[in-house]
Amino acid sequence: MIKVSDIARKKIVDMMHDDGFDAAKDYVRVGVKSGGCSGLSYELKFDKQIEENDKVFEDNTIKIAVEKKSFLYLAGTILEFSGGLNGKGFVFNNPNASRTCGCGESFSL
Repeated sequence: MIKVSDIARKKIVDMMHDDGFDAAKDYVRVGVKSGGCSGLSYELKFDKQIEENDKVFEDNTIKIAVEKKSFLYLAGTILEFSGGLNGKGFVFNNPNASRTCGCGESFSL
């Protein structure tokens, strides 16, 4: 399961609305791909459809779709949003990551 903090939920709802998505019925697609300075990087986008190989969750009223291969890397992750001095953006607090890069956008196991 992937959790969504209250601040991240509010930001997701606002961004989905701005991009023409409906947070009540559309999905946040979270994934992992090869790349980044630590070997794997996070992907985050909005989607209106579920694919055959997706796992679907809902947390804090946000529907989340994760492709099954990515889920192995993301189980237990908390999606948060930071607006601090180091920059704005979504932050993945991933208990499976053994190392992360300074920007927080990539990790390794």
